[in-house]
Amino acid sequence: MKKLFIPCIYLKKGMALKGMTDAAVISMDPAELAKTYSQNNADEILVFDLSSGDAEHEEAIDVIKRICKESEVPVIGAGNIARMEDVKKLLYAGCARACLDYGKQSNIDLTKEVSEKFGKDKILAAFQNPSVITANQPLLDTYVCAALLTEPSALLASVTEINMPFIASLSDISLDKALEYLGVHSVCGISGDFVTHNIMNISSLKHLCFENGIEVNTYENCMPWERFKKNADGMLPVITQDCQTGEVLMMAYMTKEAYELTLQTGRMTYYSRSRNELWIKGETSGHYQYVKSLTADCDMDTLLAKVSQVGAACHTGNYSCFFNEIMKKEYDDENPLTIFNSVFDVILDRKEHPKEGSYTNYLFDKGIDKILKKVGEEATEIVIAAKNPNPEEIKYEISDLLYHLMVLMAQKGVTWEEITDELARR
Repeated sequence: MKKLFIPCIYLKKGMALKGMTDAAVISMDPAELAKTYSQNNADEILVFDLSSGDAEHEEAIDVIKRICKESEVPVIGAGNIARMEDVKKLLYAGCARACLDYGKQSNIDLTKEVSEKFGKDKILAAFQNPSVITANQPLLDTYVCAALLTEPSALLASVTEINMPFIASLSDISLDKALEYLGVHSVCGISGDFVTHNIMNISSLKHLCFENGIEVNTYENCMPWERFKKNADGMLPVITQDCQTGEVLMMAYMTKEAYELTLQTGRMTYYSRSRNELWIKGETSGHYQYVKSLTADCDMDTLLAKVSQVGAACHTGNYSCFFNEIMKKEYDDENPLTIFNSVFDVILDRKEHPKEGSYTNYLFDKGIDKILKKVGEEATEIVIAAKNPNPEEIKYEISDLLYHLMVLMAQKGVTWEEITDELARR
């Protein structure tokens, strides 16, 4: 079982606080904080909703939705759960799992219902006192995938009493003590102040765990440096590409040390031939490149790195270093998602800047009932067209439905990226 490092975000009134009981604000943008955590090799992110009242709770769900969108790792939603609908909102916002508070009998009573509805793998149980877990062991074994200890002082008792995997919240303890707890079989991960305060060093902590025989999620080196064919200077060319868009960002070189540091830290590290020194991309500008994959070519003499790029890749301020166009022949370089986004952008622009005579503005003016009526009509037209032998007809009807669905998406504030993210999760 690989041990997980899970930093926490304590969410209150749209801001990230320092702790459950510490109201000091550490970030005005919790979504950006989540992105930073995930880019620095966190395995998951635990978000506690500390809101009070229905209105503030709804605002928190919107923030959690943005957190899930920005995070590159799974998000666990916790706090402010009173009924199944609250679990549903967290999961629909993008959380990979929801955490029930076993300090509340109402949450214990909710376990079976939400587990049967959403799946055992979606449900965690948070506890402070291990006796609560042992008292409900049969329920947990059937309906919960793991537990979450939120009280660091109860860790020693939990290690001896809890008979299921649990995530342990650790205070600011020594590194040796953290390694000791990570070595405990029932501890499947750690969270709390120890992880959050050491977030910039998670890669190094994982490397230390690996050296101590503790299984963790690391950038595994499947290819020793000696296997590569280096150039005359003993270096390896690297082509770096945006992991989402596929855009080529830059080309640079690696030495053995740069290659090994890239794998160890998860940040692209090159060798600067002009300065004759190692070069961590973004170390001075903040425009880090977080590694998503490294692939060698057929001749083993070039690397392709897919990265999550922060800011611009080029020192000129351009996103990519490749911007000096020499020649271009007209060709169709559109992909389906680009077309969807292009049409959707026009619809959004019509909503923001109405145009006289626009059918799209006519729909927006008539409101949600008219839009829904058109969606229903177009869906029916597809059914009719599908019964006819001419395949051309169904293409037109599907296009009509997609257009009206995009108007509905714009009306409800849903984007194509959110739709594709949801499809990917399924």
